[in-house]
Amino acid sequence: MRLYLSGHEYKYAVEQMLLTLFPHERPEYPEGQPSGERMEITLTRGRQRTTASCIYRRGTERFCGRASTPNACLGGQLSTDRSCQRLVKNAMYRAALASGVPEPVWGALTGVRPGKLLAALLEQGSSEEEALRQFREEYRVSPERAALCLDASRHTLAAKHSLEARDVCLYVGIPFCPTRCAYCSFVSQSVEKSMKLIPPFLAALEKEIAATAEQVRALGLRVVSIYMGGGTPTTLSADELDRLCAQLEDGFDLSALREYTVEAGRPDTITAARLRVLRAHGVDRVSVNPQSMSDAVLEAIGRRHTAAAVEQALETVRAVGGFSVNMDLIAGLPADSAEGFSATLERVLSLAPENVTVHTLSLKKGSRITLEGTELPSPQDVGRMLDLAGDRLRAAGYAPYYLYRQKFMSGGFENVGWAQPGSENLYNICIMEELCSILAMGGGGSTKLIRPDEGRNLRLMAPKYPLEYIENIEKTCADKAQISAFYHAFLKEDSP
Repeated sequence: MRLYLSGHEYKYAVEQMLLTLFPHERPEYPEGQPSGERMEITLTRGRQRTTASCIYRRGTERFCGRASTPNACLGGQLSTDRSCQRLVKNAMYRAALASGVPEPVWGALTGVRPGKLLAALLEQGSSEEEALRQFREEYRVSPERAALCLDASRHTLAAKHSLEARDVCLYVGIPFCPTRCAYCSFVSQSVEKSMKLIPPFLAALEKEIAATAEQVRALGLRVVSIYMGGGTPTTLSADELDRLCAQLEDGFDLSALREYTVEAGRPDTITAARLRVLRAHGVDRVSVNPQSMSDAVLEAIGRRHTAAAVEQALETVRAVGGFSVNMDLIAGLPADSAEGFSATLERVLSLAPENVTVHTLSLKKGSRITLEGTELPSPQDVGRMLDLAGDRLRAAGYAPYYLYRQKFMSGGFENVGWAQPGSENLYNICIMEELCSILAMGGGGSTKLIRPDEGRNLRLMAPKYPLEYIENIEKTCADKAQISAFYHAFLKEDSP
């Protein structure tokens, strides 16, 4: 769609809202006189109010939207930018709805973390009833999604109040999998093609662990959670996992650790030997992720295992003992249906995992599903799947404890983590709600340093692919010095 901006350059905000309202359109910024189907988005700062207006022209039709706020409500530059971007998005939203575009279930929200907005209202002293009212009125969120946000916000605030200023989480990324799934957009390589890269990758990772641990010790940071993901960490052998876990123990003081998670993800990588190694090192949470319990769907997404293999893998986990289990499901996979998804859910519930994470399929550019144009369930069917999941999981005693959204999600829906009481994963809450710094190590690792105030956070990215990571490990290790610079800056500001 043609987009004409006047009085601002908030292209990212405009494109986020365009994707929400018109998911099949792509932004264009033509020169010259406005023409054709288009949106004209203007931002004007008057003496008392700042106003965004949008005119959506489609053929001979003209639809208008408008949003404004008193200038007195605008703060510093960062706060002003955020407020103006929200005005621009709301103006576009209202113009599109005036034209007959169906109202999305998340209303005018476009961000990854909708729960942060509701949690902020609760922290400011609003009652749950008042916070919900403001949240729904401001962003036009459906009652069902607002209720999800409220549940998640309760867990967010409980986790936040349990953390101290120097608490951090560790992430260790192992970018290898047995095979690459059709929907996958994560940075991972099939070990069929890259087995020879594992030893040098682990040698490079050892260096990064040492560099990160040095920063943690110098700053007196406290590690409260470890999450080993990927990829599929259990692609590594039992001996390789043993050495990796030992390196983490040697480098970091883990005496304050509250949880230790490893994504065992693929059932074809789960063995008693690997699990015993993990348990010996204190790992107490694992994922056994079927995505579907339909053999036809598993075949369609390129998984080389059956639903029966998932059940066998879980039996192995329970036999070793000592693990809380998460199982991931994806709504909207090829060859699936609402009825098939319901059958998958019932089969998973019969296995009684402590956590169930229900994802909505996100169509990323690099996935095989997107590249091949695979036929998928409709957004309406995906909505039915998610509604079935919510009703059934609540009835089975699970509650939503974190949620997030992604671009290109079917129907503009969400991913939700459901947990039995007392089994919530702290790391998932911390990373999604930005409650504390996440210090990442490994290929594609994204360290995110979180300010406890309104200052700007800092992100440090490691190279994505195993070979690139290996070749650039010295720079990746040197970049860890920025952790100290970041913490010293705001700790100094907070000192008397």
